[in-house]
Amino acid sequence: MKIAVIGTGYVGLVSGVCFSDFGHEVICVDKSVEKIEMLRKGLVPIYEPGLEDVLARNIAAGRLTFSTDLTTAVDGADAVFIAVGTPTRRGDGHADLSYVMAAAEEIGRALTGYTVVVTKSTVPVGTNRKVAEVIRAAVPEAKFDIASNPEFLREGAAIEDFMKPDRVVVGVKTEQAKAVMAAIYRPLYLRDFPIVYTGLETAEMIKYAANAFLATKISFINEIAALCERAGADVKGVAKGIGLDGRIGSKFLHAGPGYGGSCFPKDTSALARIGQEYGVPQRITETVIAVNDAVRRRMVDKVLDLCDGKVAGRKIAVLGVTFKPETDDMRDSPSLTIVPALIGAGAKVHVVDPHGRREGEALLPGVVWEEDAYAAAKDADAVVILTEWNQFRALDLKRLAGDMAVPRMADLRNIYDRESVLAAGFVAWDGVGRG
Repeated sequence: MKIAVIGTGYVGLVSGVCFSDFGHEVICVDKSVEKIEMLRKGLVPIYEPGLEDVLARNIAAGRLTFSTDLTTAVDGADAVFIAVGTPTRRGDGHADLSYVMAAAEEIGRALTGYTVVVTKSTVPVGTNRKVAEVIRAAVPEAKFDIASNPEFLREGAAIEDFMKPDRVVVGVKTEQAKAVMAAIYRPLYLRDFPIVYTGLETAEMIKYAANAFLATKISFINEIAALCERAGADVKGVAKGIGLDGRIGSKFLHAGPGYGGSCFPKDTSALARIGQEYGVPQRITETVIAVNDAVRRRMVDKVLDLCDGKVAGRKIAVLGVTFKPETDDMRDSPSLTIVPALIGAGAKVHVVDPHGRREGEALLPGVVWEEDAYAAAKDADAVVILTEWNQFRALDLKRLAGDMAVPRMADLRNIYDRESVLAAGFVAWDGVGRG
């Protein structure tokens, strides 16, 4: 199959690279000349484990190319995937579809034969039909079908998720479009991974419903964690006890500073807005959003309380600023709320993150970047664990405590337990929901 992928952001780049690894001929298109030149050299502009190796392998095999020329890329393509951004629109919570619609019009004008135009971007219900209208308005005689193919990739594990998915969701209207999509995903079908075919609107809704449900689990356990702190219970024990129930499952039941990243904040906000537009308010999702916002503020209070209510003039070491480990993504990270709040309270914040500095320098003005946890913690009045990178899971706690001015730890990812931290020489420790 010949495939064009429009947009080389996270979703577009991972999808294009993995499609080429299936054996398809793939051209990835982006308007950024700088990014395309970088990719042609085999350099990846984002941090995603394994992506650079797969990209290099398929460039070398001649299956993967990069271009700024959408018209040439679309010419003769069996399928064109739209994978441009749909950021939350300022002021109203809507997904901004301007990039999607601009891409659709440009694709329409470039079509030279029957093509399936596939929306990979996360879009509100009804968007795919609007994409078809835009293409039809631009080129009334165009021969094409629309498909919806939402992504379910976890940052930090995207290659594994694409190659070994829980399921692939494909929304189509015609058998011809279904046949093209089946051919594209045939390598997964042959290995018995589920391919779920639905209508367009159902596929669009599956994406939002899935992310809202996972976000709900996170906000739920964070509310339980707050209750555990008052009631003297341990949220880790609670999470294990309920997670062993097969109807509930253990994933996404880790109490912490709240969800972030490119998907959950944007998609929960969009789903809430869609519900309002259709006159069916999504009360649970709206509450999930409110709880997540409150959790972040509660984490700031934890650090302040640990420091006896005052951080002004004190050095605070923050370990991790990306929204999760194994990614350089800072979008809607809890650190973007917590760190500025500490700086606003007068703290001198020193930060360390294995891959967060590239984006973080612009997003977190006023912090001092360090190379490792021990340098960050030297002479600090508290250390705050914000992201559970493996580098922070096996710290020499005695060395850490010995280098600090006042050895206090706010473990906002519940990596350590109170007893081991205090035994290492810390004078104070606080986790999330640890009773």
